[in-house]
Order: sequence, then structure tokens, then C-alpha cells
Amino acid sequence: MSTGTIYITGAGPGDEKLITLRAVEVLKMADAVVYDYLVNDSLLAYCRPDCERIYAGKKANHHTLPQDEINALLIELAQKHTHVVRLKGGDPFVFGRGGEEAMALKQAGIRFEIIPGVTSGIAVPAYAGIPVTHRDSCSMVTFVSGHKAVNKPDDEINWQALATLESTLVFYMGVSNLGKITSKLIENGKSPDTAIALIQWGTTPNQLAVCGNLSNIVEKVKEAQLKPPALIVIGDVVNMREELNWFK
Repeated sequence: MSTGTIYITGAGPGDEKLITLRAVEVLKMADAVVYDYLVNDSLLAYCRPDCERIYAGKKANHHTLPQDEINALLIELAQKHTHVVRLKGGDPFVFGRGGEEAMALKQAGIRFEIIPGVTSGIAVPAYAGIPVTHRDSCSMVTFVSGHKAVNKPDDEINWQALATLESTLVFYMGVSNLGKITSKLIENGKSPDTAIALIQWGTTPNQLAVCGNLSNIVEKVKEAQLKPPALIVIGDVVNMREELNWFK
């Protein structure tokens, strides 16, 4: 049986203008779009009026559709439509489960294309005036799943390695686990004075950044009532925000 193509597509970090030209191209020809919580709704305006729109958003502890149901849905849509866009916030292969979906499609014999997106781990700090690398400060950046730090045993995260790396640390999905992240880094040798920033709704008009150090950031975030979605950036590059905060 002939099937359509699934385009596993990155929508970018929030600012609608940061989507790629290829992503816009496939949205315009889509027969159906399956989109996530962090996708800017305005991007759906690129779709045809007759395009089927399906929300499959995920928040912490609340999934509209479990992942296996999303995989099954994509396979079903490929059997009904020629062009199906799976629209995911940021980049689909950076903590976006795009790899899981692509594997399910491969096993089902469904054609797919991966369309990268601008990941929040780079874009959100940039909009907050924080370069994740800098020649005079840090030549390495490490992406970490903060959600995994909540739900997996400690031995699955090498906190000692993270604490001793001369690297900017960027935690996705880690707001609810901020206290554990900061305490584990300090326990494993990271200085309590290490600069840290949390950036909520980065690249959008609602962007809010809270800065401090590992020893005081939990209290500062509580005072600011900062909630997910937010990105955590740790390292000396955070101190450049005072000079480079162009978006504010």
C-alpha cells in the first residue's frame, strides 16, 4: 500500500521568525500537522485551510497523547495523506523524541524526512545575552536533560563529570528539579559562586530571566515565581548578560 511522507520538523524555540525556510515549505503543502505544546500557534497560519490540525502537546506530568499513541497516529496519517508534518518545538533530535518517532516510522516502512530546527539550548541564551561559548571563557557546551535528573537514578547522571567539566551547562526541562541540580553540582565540586541563569519563555515577548549563583538561585527563582517552560544555563558566560542583553 502506498503511503505518504512524514516530515519530522523543528519549529524553533518560540519566536515565529526563527523557523527555517524548509519548515515553512512543508507546512504550506501539509495535508495534516501534528504539533506540540511549545510550538508557536502562529506557525499554523502557513497551513492550508483544509489541513488537518492535531494537538499532541506534552507538559510535565501531563501528556495529551502518550508517545506510543503519537507514533501510531503518525503511521495512520501517512496511510491517509501525502504530506504530514510532525511539528516539534526547537529541534526534533535534541530532547524532542524525534529519533523515537523516526524509528517507529522506519519500522513501519513509512517515508520520512528530518527538518532540523533552531534548538532552545542555543537560541534562548542568545536572546538573553548569553553566548554559550566564548573564546576567552568557555570552548565547550553540554546539553543535559533536567527531566531525566528528576526521574532516573543518580547513577545515570555523572554529576562529578558535569561539575568538573570546563563547559557551559545547559539543562532542558529542569525547573522543577532546580534544587537537586544545584546541590548535586556543589556536592561534586562546582563552586557555589558559579553563575547561573533561568530563562522562561525565551525568544518570545514573555521572556523572563532570573540570574544568580548556584547557592542562591533557588530562592531567587521562587521569589520571581518563575515556572516552566524555562532553560537553565550554568557557567561564567552567564556574567556576559549584563553587557550583551540586547533583547530586553
